[in-house]
Amino acid sequence: MTISEVSKKYNLTADTIRYYEKEGIIPRVQRTKNGIRDFDENTCSWIEFIKCMRNAGLEIEILKQYVTLFKQGIRTIKERKMLLEEQRNKLLEKQKNINATLDRLNQKIKWYEDMEKGKKDFMENP
Repeated sequence: MTISEVSKKYNLTADTIRYYEKEGIIPRVQRTKNGIRDFDENTCSWIEFIKCMRNAGLEIEILKQYVTLFKQGIRTIKERKMLLEEQRNKLLEKQKNINATLDRLNQKIKWYEDMEKGKKDFMENP
């Protein structure tokens, strides 16, 4: 696949994909005899994984750590698992905060709906 095909498939810019390659968080992409990047299934799997992790908020530095450990082979499974568990715990905390914020927003929206229906006197709070 060309970089434009990969870009469309994963909804990433070509610049982002090049950056991931430059930073070493996806494998070096093979090139055709004309020098055009030729993405294989393995590289696409890495792009999909990195995109998922970035969408979840994982930092590039964490992903670099993970890839470095991955490249060291099976002996780093425990460290990779611990790294992912730490990131999962951070995401769970973010999820908890997002849920609390959603609850507050829903309460506020309900308050405004009740105001619109004349069910509440106007005495606004933040």
